[in-house]
Amino acid sequence: MQTEKKFSWGVGWPVLAASLFCSALVGTALFISTIASPAPVEAATDIHSGTYLGVATCGGSTCHGRQEADGEIVRQDEIMRWQEESTPGGAHSRAFRVLREPRSIAIAKRLGIKDAASASECLGCHSTAAAAKGPRFQLNDGVGCESCHGASSEWLSSHYAVGASHARNVSQGLIPLDNPKARASVCLDCHFGSAKTGQFVDHRIMAAGHPRISFEMDLFSTLQQHHDEDVDYIRRKGRTNSVQFWAVGQAMALERSLNLFTKPALATEGIFPEFYFYDCHSCHRRIYDEASARPTSVDNPNRAIPEGMPPYNDENMIMLSAAIKVAAPDIASEFDSRSKAFHGAMAQGRGPAVQEAARLRQYAIQLADRFSHASFGRNQTFQIMETIAGQATSPRFTDYEGSVQAVMAVDTLLNGLVNSGQVSETAAASLRGQINVAYSAVADPNGYEPLKFRRALGSAVRTIRSLK
Repeated sequence: MQTEKKFSWGVGWPVLAASLFCSALVGTALFISTIASPAPVEAATDIHSGTYLGVATCGGSTCHGRQEADGEIVRQDEIMRWQEESTPGGAHSRAFRVLREPRSIAIAKRLGIKDAASASECLGCHSTAAAAKGPRFQLNDGVGCESCHGASSEWLSSHYAVGASHARNVSQGLIPLDNPKARASVCLDCHFGSAKTGQFVDHRIMAAGHPRISFEMDLFSTLQQHHDEDVDYIRRKGRTNSVQFWAVGQAMALERSLNLFTKPALATEGIFPEFYFYDCHSCHRRIYDEASARPTSVDNPNRAIPEGMPPYNDENMIMLSAAIKVAAPDIASEFDSRSKAFHGAMAQGRGPAVQEAARLRQYAIQLADRFSHASFGRNQTFQIMETIAGQATSPRFTDYEGSVQAVMAVDTLLNGLVNSGQVSETAAASLRGQINVAYSAVADPNGYEPLKFRRALGSAVRTIRSLK
Protein backbone atom coordinates (compact mmCIF):
# COMPACT_ATOMS: atom_id res chain seq x y z
CA MET A 1 0.00 0.00 0.00
CA GLN A 2 2.78 2.42 0.84
CA THR A 3 4.03 4.33 -2.18
CA GLU A 4 6.39 7.13 -1.30
CA LYS A 5 5.58 10.41 -3.02
CA LYS A 6 8.69 11.62 -4.81
CA PHE A 7 9.74 15.26 -4.96
CA SER A 8 12.37 16.45 -7.40
CA TRP A 9 13.48 19.89 -6.37
CA GLY A 10 15.87 22.21 -8.05
CA VAL A 11 19.01 23.16 -6.17
CA GLY A 12 17.65 26.53 -5.14
CA TRP A 13 14.33 25.31 -3.81
CA PRO A 14 15.34 23.36 -0.69
CA VAL A 15 17.99 25.87 0.33
CA LEU A 16 15.81 28.98 0.09
CA ALA A 17 12.57 27.28 1.07
CA ALA A 18 13.99 25.48 4.09
CA SER A 19 15.53 28.75 5.21
CA LEU A 20 12.21 30.57 4.88
CA PHE A 21 10.32 27.80 6.69
CA CYS A 22 12.75 27.36 9.55
CA SER A 23 13.19 31.10 10.05
CA ALA A 24 9.44 31.38 10.49
CA LEU A 25 9.79 29.27 13.65
CA VAL A 26 12.74 31.12 15.19
CA GLY A 27 12.62 34.15 17.50
CA THR A 28 10.05 35.49 19.88
CA ALA A 29 6.70 35.53 18.16
CA LEU A 30 5.22 34.31 14.93
CA PHE A 31 3.38 34.34 15.49
CA ILE A 32 -14.75 40.57 -6.42
CA SER A 33 -17.15 41.32 -7.74
CA THR A 34 -20.63 42.20 -6.47
CA ILE A 35 -21.48 38.50 -6.42
CA ALA A 36 -22.00 37.26 -2.88
CA SER A 37 -19.08 35.14 -1.66
CA PRO A 38 -18.80 32.55 1.10
CA ALA A 39 -16.74 33.55 4.12
CA PRO A 40 -13.25 32.02 4.32
CA VAL A 41 -12.65 29.09 6.64
CA GLU A 42 -11.66 30.38 10.06
CA ALA A 43 -9.29 28.11 11.92
CA ALA A 44 -9.99 29.67 15.31
CA THR A 45 -13.34 28.01 15.80
CA ASP A 46 -11.84 24.57 15.18
CA ILE A 47 -8.48 24.90 16.88
CA HIS A 48 -9.75 26.21 20.19
CA SER A 49 -12.61 23.75 20.74
CA GLY A 50 -12.13 20.49 22.61
CA THR A 51 -9.29 19.33 24.83
CA TYR A 52 -5.70 19.06 23.64
CA LEU A 53 -4.33 15.71 24.73
CA GLY A 54 -0.71 16.22 23.68
CA VAL A 55 1.82 14.55 21.38
CA ALA A 56 2.38 11.65 23.81
CA THR A 57 -1.20 10.54 23.22
CA CYS A 58 -0.36 9.91 19.55
CA GLY A 59 2.99 8.23 20.20
CA GLY A 60 2.14 4.56 20.77
CA SER A 61 3.91 1.96 18.62
CA THR A 62 0.54 0.91 17.20
CA CYS A 63 -0.25 4.53 16.33
CA HIS A 64 2.27 7.12 15.08
CA GLY A 65 5.30 6.32 17.22
CA ARG A 66 7.09 3.60 15.24
CA GLN A 67 10.73 3.89 14.20
CA GLU A 68 10.04 2.49 10.73
CA ALA A 69 7.45 3.40 8.13
CA ASP A 70 5.84 -0.02 7.93
CA GLY A 71 2.21 0.67 8.81
CA GLU A 72 -0.48 -0.80 6.59
CA ILE A 73 -2.70 2.27 6.37
CA VAL A 74 -0.45 5.17 7.39
CA ARG A 75 3.32 5.22 7.79
CA GLN A 76 3.14 5.17 11.64
CA ASP A 77 6.55 6.88 11.94
CA GLU A 78 4.99 10.35 11.80
CA ILE A 79 6.30 11.47 15.21
CA MET A 80 9.83 10.47 14.27
CA ARG A 81 9.51 12.58 11.12
CA TRP A 82 8.10 15.44 13.17
CA GLN A 83 11.15 15.25 15.46
CA GLU A 84 13.75 14.83 12.70
CA GLU A 85 16.54 17.29 13.49
CA SER A 86 18.24 17.20 10.12
CA THR A 87 15.32 18.33 7.97
CA PRO A 88 12.81 21.20 7.78
CA GLY A 89 10.23 18.58 8.77
CA GLY A 90 11.49 18.80 12.34
CA ALA A 91 11.05 22.56 12.62
CA HIS A 92 7.66 22.32 14.36
CA SER A 93 9.01 20.12 17.15
CA ARG A 94 11.91 22.56 17.66
CA ALA A 95 9.68 25.61 17.84
CA PHE A 96 9.51 25.83 21.64
CA ARG A 97 13.15 24.95 22.19
CA VAL A 98 14.42 27.85 20.09
CA LEU A 99 12.83 30.25 22.57
CA ARG A 100 15.66 29.37 24.97
CA GLU A 101 18.45 29.75 22.44
CA PRO A 102 20.76 32.80 22.35
CA ARG A 103 19.05 34.48 19.41
CA SER A 104 15.65 34.36 21.07
CA ILE A 105 17.05 35.48 24.42
CA ALA A 106 18.60 38.49 22.70
CA ILE A 107 15.35 39.33 20.89
CA ALA A 108 13.37 39.06 24.13
CA LYS A 109 15.81 41.37 25.89
CA ARG A 110 15.46 44.02 23.19
CA LEU A 111 11.67 43.78 23.48
CA GLY A 112 11.72 43.95 27.28
CA ILE A 113 10.43 40.40 27.64
CA LYS A 114 11.83 38.59 30.68
CA ASP A 115 11.47 35.05 29.33
CA ALA A 116 10.44 34.25 25.77
CA ALA A 117 9.59 30.66 26.76
CA SER A 118 6.80 31.87 29.03
CA ALA A 119 5.63 34.98 27.16
CA SER A 120 2.22 34.85 25.52
CA GLU A 121 3.43 36.93 22.59
CA CYS A 122 5.86 34.11 21.76
CA LEU A 123 3.93 31.00 22.75
CA GLY A 124 1.07 31.76 20.36
CA CYS A 125 3.12 30.21 17.57
CA HIS A 126 6.06 28.49 19.24
CA SER A 127 3.76 26.06 21.01
CA THR A 128 0.32 24.55 20.49
CA ALA A 129 -2.24 27.23 21.33
CA ALA A 130 -4.45 25.09 23.58
CA ALA A 131 -7.45 26.39 25.48
CA ALA A 132 -8.11 23.14 27.37
CA LYS A 133 -5.16 20.85 28.11
CA GLY A 134 -5.20 17.16 28.98
CA PRO A 135 -2.83 15.57 31.56
CA ARG A 136 -0.29 14.49 28.91
CA PHE A 137 -0.15 17.85 27.15
CA GLN A 138 3.27 19.49 27.33
CA LEU A 139 4.03 23.04 26.35
CA ASN A 140 7.59 22.13 25.43
CA ASP A 141 6.32 19.83 22.67
CA GLY A 142 6.29 22.99 20.59
CA VAL A 143 4.03 22.93 17.56
CA GLY A 144 2.56 19.49 18.10
CA CYS A 145 0.14 17.30 16.17
CA GLU A 146 -2.94 19.13 17.40
CA SER A 147 -1.66 22.53 16.27
CA CYS A 148 -2.53 21.44 12.74
CA HIS A 149 -5.02 18.60 13.22
CA GLY A 150 -7.06 20.24 15.99
CA ALA A 151 -7.87 19.30 19.59
CA SER A 152 -8.18 15.51 19.61
CA SER A 153 -10.42 14.79 22.59
CA GLU A 154 -13.49 14.15 20.43
CA TRP A 155 -11.93 12.23 17.54
CA LEU A 156 -8.82 10.52 18.91
CA SER A 157 -10.41 7.18 19.80
CA SER A 158 -12.76 7.07 16.83
CA HIS A 159 -10.28 7.91 14.08
CA TYR A 160 -8.65 4.47 14.21
CA ALA A 161 -11.81 2.47 14.90
CA VAL A 162 -12.99 -0.15 12.41
CA GLY A 163 -15.25 1.52 9.89
CA ALA A 164 -14.07 5.04 10.72
CA SER A 165 -14.21 7.55 7.87
CA HIS A 166 -12.42 10.82 7.27
CA ALA A 167 -15.77 12.61 7.03
CA ARG A 168 -16.80 11.32 10.45
CA ASN A 169 -13.51 12.38 12.00
CA VAL A 170 -13.93 15.86 10.56
CA SER A 171 -17.46 16.06 11.98
CA GLN A 172 -15.94 15.36 15.40
CA GLY A 173 -13.36 18.12 15.22
CA LEU A 174 -10.47 16.86 13.09
CA ILE A 175 -9.31 19.71 10.85
CA PRO A 176 -9.61 18.62 7.19
CA LEU A 177 -6.11 19.49 6.04
CA ASP A 178 -6.89 17.90 2.68
CA ASN A 179 -9.16 20.94 2.14
CA PRO A 180 -6.87 23.72 0.84
CA LYS A 181 -8.90 26.52 2.47
CA ALA A 182 -8.89 24.80 5.85
CA ARG A 183 -5.17 24.09 5.64
CA ALA A 184 -4.34 27.63 4.59
CA SER A 185 -6.35 29.07 7.46
CA VAL A 186 -4.39 26.98 9.97
CA CYS A 187 -0.96 27.59 8.46
CA LEU A 188 -1.44 31.32 7.98
CA ASP A 189 -2.02 31.89 11.69
CA CYS A 190 1.68 31.48 12.38
CA HIS A 191 3.34 31.65 9.01
CA PHE A 192 1.65 34.91 8.07
CA GLY A 193 -0.12 36.26 11.15
CA SER A 194 -3.47 36.52 12.88
CA ALA A 195 -5.23 38.79 15.35
CA LYS A 196 -4.93 36.18 18.11
CA THR A 197 -2.45 36.60 20.96
CA GLY A 198 1.13 35.89 19.99
CA GLN A 199 0.42 35.44 16.30
CA PHE A 200 1.35 38.76 14.75
CA VAL A 201 4.98 39.62 14.04
CA ASP A 202 4.95 43.38 13.83
CA HIS A 203 7.78 45.62 12.62
CA ARG A 204 8.97 46.19 16.17
CA ILE A 205 9.49 42.46 16.69
CA MET A 206 11.34 42.12 13.41
CA ALA A 207 13.49 45.14 14.30
CA ALA A 208 14.47 43.23 17.45
CA GLY A 209 15.81 40.42 15.29
CA HIS A 210 12.88 38.17 14.42
CA PRO A 211 13.02 36.71 10.88
CA ARG A 212 10.92 38.27 8.15
CA ILE A 213 7.68 36.38 7.57
CA SER A 214 7.29 34.57 4.26
CA PHE A 215 4.85 31.84 3.24
CA GLU A 216 3.82 29.67 0.28
CA MET A 217 1.40 26.93 1.22
CA ASP A 218 2.20 24.16 -1.23
CA LEU A 219 5.94 24.48 -0.67
CA PHE A 220 5.70 24.61 3.13
CA SER A 221 3.24 21.71 3.09
CA THR A 222 5.74 19.65 1.12
CA LEU A 223 8.49 20.38 3.64
CA GLN A 224 6.21 19.25 6.47
CA GLN A 225 4.56 16.26 4.79
CA HIS A 226 4.53 13.26 7.13
CA HIS A 227 2.34 11.03 4.96
CA ASP A 228 2.42 9.18 1.66
CA GLU A 229 -0.18 9.77 -1.02
CA ASP A 230 -0.66 6.10 -1.72
CA VAL A 231 -3.72 4.26 -2.98
CA ASP A 232 -5.32 4.24 0.46
CA TYR A 233 -4.82 7.96 0.99
CA ILE A 234 -6.26 8.81 -2.40
CA ARG A 235 -9.28 6.58 -1.72
CA ARG A 236 -9.99 8.31 1.58
CA LYS A 237 -9.13 11.91 0.77
CA GLY A 238 -8.43 12.23 -2.93
CA ARG A 239 -5.22 13.19 -4.70
CA THR A 240 -3.63 16.50 -3.77
CA ASN A 241 -3.49 19.04 -6.59
CA SER A 242 -0.35 21.09 -5.91
CA VAL A 243 -1.40 23.89 -8.24
CA GLN A 244 -4.74 24.17 -6.49
CA PHE A 245 -3.04 24.38 -3.08
CA TRP A 246 -0.67 27.03 -4.39
CA ALA A 247 -3.49 29.14 -5.85
CA VAL A 248 -5.75 28.84 -2.79
CA GLY A 249 -2.79 29.65 -0.55
CA GLN A 250 -2.13 32.86 -2.48
CA ALA A 251 -5.79 33.92 -2.25
CA MET A 252 -6.05 33.12 1.45
CA ALA A 253 -2.78 34.94 2.20
CA LEU A 254 -4.06 38.09 0.49
CA GLU A 255 -7.39 37.80 2.30
CA ARG A 256 -5.58 37.46 5.63
CA SER A 257 -3.26 40.37 4.93
CA LEU A 258 -6.09 42.73 3.97
CA ASN A 259 -8.23 41.57 6.89
CA LEU A 260 -5.46 42.33 9.39
CA PHE A 261 -4.76 45.67 7.71
CA THR A 262 -8.34 46.81 8.35
CA LYS A 263 -7.91 46.31 12.12
CA PRO A 264 -6.76 49.64 13.64
CA ALA A 265 -5.06 47.99 16.61
CA LEU A 266 -2.80 46.03 14.27
CA ALA A 267 -2.37 48.46 11.39
CA THR A 268 -0.95 51.37 13.38
CA GLU A 269 1.89 51.79 15.87
CA GLY A 270 1.67 55.13 17.62
CA ILE A 271 1.69 57.86 14.98
CA PHE A 272 3.20 55.48 12.43
CA PRO A 273 1.57 52.88 10.19
CA GLU A 274 2.47 49.28 11.03
CA PHE A 275 5.32 48.63 8.61
CA TYR A 276 4.71 44.88 8.70
CA PHE A 277 2.22 45.42 5.86
CA TYR A 278 4.64 47.24 3.58
CA ASP A 279 7.34 46.07 1.22
CA CYS A 280 10.53 45.85 3.30
CA HIS A 281 12.93 46.63 0.50
CA SER A 282 11.14 49.77 -0.58
CA CYS A 283 12.67 51.42 2.50
CA HIS A 284 15.64 49.21 3.30
CA ARG A 285 17.78 50.41 0.43
CA ARG A 286 21.16 52.07 0.15
CA ILE A 287 21.16 55.87 0.46
CA TYR A 288 23.24 58.00 -1.91
CA ASP A 289 23.56 61.67 -0.98
CA GLU A 290 25.19 62.97 -4.14
CA ALA A 291 24.86 66.02 -6.36
CA SER A 292 23.13 64.05 -9.11
CA ALA A 293 20.12 61.87 -8.33
CA ARG A 294 20.84 58.16 -8.04
CA PRO A 295 17.49 56.38 -7.64
CA THR A 296 17.60 52.94 -6.06
CA SER A 297 13.99 51.99 -6.77
CA VAL A 298 12.38 50.77 -9.99
CA ASP A 299 9.01 52.05 -11.18
CA ASN A 300 6.13 49.64 -10.69
CA PRO A 301 3.20 50.19 -13.09
CA ASN A 302 0.63 48.65 -10.73
CA ARG A 303 1.46 50.77 -7.70
CA ALA A 304 -0.29 54.08 -8.21
CA ILE A 305 1.52 55.88 -5.37
CA PRO A 306 3.83 58.91 -5.26
CA GLU A 307 7.59 58.40 -5.49
CA GLY A 308 9.09 57.84 -2.06
CA MET A 309 5.97 56.40 -0.44
CA PRO A 310 6.38 52.85 0.91
CA PRO A 311 4.15 50.46 -1.06
CA TYR A 312 1.95 47.75 0.38
CA ASN A 313 3.52 44.29 0.13
CA ASP A 314 1.69 43.00 -2.94
CA GLU A 315 3.48 39.64 -3.47
CA ASN A 316 0.21 37.69 -3.29
CA MET A 317 -1.63 40.19 -5.50
CA ILE A 318 0.99 39.63 -8.21
CA MET A 319 0.70 35.84 -8.04
CA LEU A 320 -3.10 35.99 -8.00
CA SER A 321 -3.13 38.32 -10.99
CA ALA A 322 -1.24 35.68 -12.97
CA ALA A 323 -3.49 32.84 -11.79
CA ILE A 324 -6.69 34.76 -12.49
CA LYS A 325 -5.75 35.53 -16.08
CA VAL A 326 -5.73 31.77 -16.69
CA ALA A 327 -8.22 30.27 -14.22
CA ALA A 328 -10.71 33.12 -13.69
CA PRO A 329 -10.40 35.44 -16.71
CA ASP A 330 -13.92 36.81 -16.21
CA ILE A 331 -12.74 38.83 -13.18
CA ALA A 332 -9.09 39.36 -14.14
CA SER A 333 -9.54 42.95 -15.29
CA GLU A 334 -11.63 43.93 -12.28
CA PHE A 335 -9.16 42.34 -9.86
CA ASP A 336 -6.28 44.29 -11.34
CA SER A 337 -8.33 47.49 -11.22
CA ARG A 338 -9.20 46.96 -7.59
CA SER A 339 -5.55 46.19 -6.78
CA LYS A 340 -4.44 49.46 -8.38
CA ALA A 341 -7.24 51.33 -6.61
CA PHE A 342 -6.06 49.93 -3.28
CA HIS A 343 -2.49 51.06 -3.90
CA GLY A 344 -3.72 54.48 -4.97
CA ALA A 345 -5.92 54.83 -1.89
CA MET A 346 -2.83 54.39 0.32
CA ALA A 347 -1.78 57.90 -0.73
CA GLN A 348 -5.18 59.35 0.22
CA GLY A 349 -5.33 58.28 3.86
CA ARG A 350 -6.22 55.36 6.07
CA GLY A 351 -9.99 55.68 5.58
CA PRO A 352 -9.93 55.32 1.78
CA ALA A 353 -7.28 52.59 2.03
CA VAL A 354 -9.39 50.53 4.43
CA GLN A 355 -12.42 50.87 2.13
CA GLU A 356 -10.44 49.66 -0.88
CA ALA A 357 -8.87 46.87 1.18
CA ALA A 358 -12.35 45.60 2.04
CA ARG A 359 -13.35 45.62 -1.65
CA LEU A 360 -10.20 43.83 -2.74
CA ARG A 361 -10.56 41.32 0.09
CA GLN A 362 -13.90 40.20 -1.34
CA TYR A 363 -12.11 39.16 -4.51
CA ALA A 364 -9.59 37.18 -2.49
CA ILE A 365 -12.42 35.37 -0.69
CA GLN A 366 -14.18 34.59 -3.95
CA LEU A 367 -10.98 33.35 -5.56
CA ALA A 368 -10.12 31.08 -2.64
CA ASP A 369 -13.50 29.43 -3.04
CA ARG A 370 -13.28 29.17 -6.84
CA PHE A 371 -9.76 27.82 -6.82
CA SER A 372 -10.60 25.24 -4.14
CA HIS A 373 -13.02 23.66 -6.64
CA ALA A 374 -10.79 24.04 -9.71
CA SER A 375 -8.93 21.12 -11.27
CA PHE A 376 -5.94 23.07 -12.71
CA GLY A 377 -4.92 20.77 -15.52
CA ARG A 378 -1.65 20.56 -17.40
CA ASN A 379 -2.32 23.36 -19.88
CA GLN A 380 -3.58 25.77 -17.22
CA THR A 381 -0.54 25.11 -15.06
CA PHE A 382 1.85 25.86 -17.93
CA GLN A 383 -0.10 29.01 -18.77
CA ILE A 384 0.16 30.25 -15.17
CA MET A 385 3.92 29.55 -15.14
CA GLU A 386 4.36 31.41 -18.41
CA THR A 387 2.27 34.34 -17.18
CA ILE A 388 4.35 34.66 -14.00
CA ALA A 389 7.67 34.51 -15.83
CA GLY A 390 6.59 36.45 -18.92
CA GLN A 391 6.65 40.10 -19.89
CA ALA A 392 3.08 40.78 -18.79
CA THR A 393 4.02 40.28 -15.12
CA SER A 394 7.74 41.05 -15.17
CA PRO A 395 7.43 44.85 -14.64
CA ARG A 396 5.82 44.16 -11.25
CA PHE A 397 8.95 42.45 -9.92
CA THR A 398 10.48 45.57 -8.41
CA ASP A 399 10.98 44.33 -4.86
CA TYR A 400 12.34 41.27 -3.14
CA GLU A 401 9.17 39.73 -1.65
CA GLY A 402 7.27 39.50 -4.92
CA SER A 403 10.30 38.06 -6.69
CA VAL A 404 10.73 35.32 -4.09
CA GLN A 405 7.09 34.35 -4.51
CA ALA A 406 7.52 34.25 -8.28
CA VAL A 407 10.45 31.84 -8.36
CA MET A 408 8.87 29.62 -5.70
CA ALA A 409 5.67 29.60 -7.75
CA VAL A 410 7.30 28.50 -11.01
CA ASP A 411 9.21 25.79 -9.14
CA THR A 412 6.26 24.48 -7.14
CA LEU A 413 4.06 24.40 -10.25
CA LEU A 414 6.72 22.51 -12.17
CA ASN A 415 7.05 20.01 -9.32
CA GLY A 416 3.30 19.55 -9.35
CA LEU A 417 3.46 18.58 -13.02
CA VAL A 418 6.35 16.19 -12.45
CA ASN A 419 4.86 14.54 -9.36
CA SER A 420 1.54 13.99 -11.12
CA GLY A 421 3.28 12.35 -14.08
CA GLN A 422 2.33 15.09 -16.53
CA VAL A 423 5.95 16.03 -17.22
CA SER A 424 8.94 13.70 -17.02
CA GLU A 425 11.87 14.53 -14.78
CA THR A 426 14.16 14.39 -17.80
CA ALA A 427 12.06 16.95 -19.69
CA ALA A 428 11.93 19.21 -16.62
CA ALA A 429 15.71 19.23 -16.11
CA SER A 430 16.45 22.17 -18.42
CA LEU A 431 13.80 24.33 -16.78
CA ARG A 432 15.13 23.44 -13.34
CA GLY A 433 18.50 24.82 -14.33
CA GLN A 434 16.94 28.16 -15.28
CA ILE A 435 14.86 28.20 -12.08
CA ASN A 436 18.05 27.75 -10.08
CA VAL A 437 19.52 30.83 -11.75
CA ALA A 438 16.42 32.77 -10.66
CA TYR A 439 16.84 31.40 -7.13
CA SER A 440 20.40 32.71 -7.06
CA ALA A 441 19.05 36.17 -7.92
CA VAL A 442 17.05 36.20 -4.66
CA ALA A 443 19.51 34.24 -2.52
CA ASP A 444 20.68 37.39 -0.72
CA PRO A 445 18.07 40.03 0.11
CA ASN A 446 20.76 42.70 0.33
CA GLY A 447 22.08 41.80 -3.10
CA TYR A 448 18.72 41.71 -4.85
CA GLU A 449 18.59 43.55 -8.20
CA PRO A 450 15.17 43.74 -9.90
CA LEU A 451 16.40 43.82 -13.50
CA LYS A 452 18.81 40.94 -12.91
CA PHE A 453 16.00 38.87 -11.43
CA ARG A 454 13.65 39.67 -14.33
CA ARG A 455 16.22 38.52 -16.84
CA ALA A 456 16.87 35.32 -14.88
CA LEU A 457 13.20 34.41 -14.59
CA GLY A 458 12.36 35.58 -18.10
CA SER A 459 14.91 33.21 -19.59
CA ALA A 460 12.65 30.34 -18.50
CA VAL A 461 9.72 31.41 -20.69
CA ARG A 462 10.95 29.77 -23.89
CA THR A 463 11.60 26.50 -22.04
CA ILE A 464 8.16 26.61 -20.44
CA ARG A 465 6.61 27.00 -23.88
CA SER A 466 8.61 24.10 -25.31
CA LEU A 467 7.60 21.82 -22.44
CA LYS A 468 3.97 22.80 -22.88
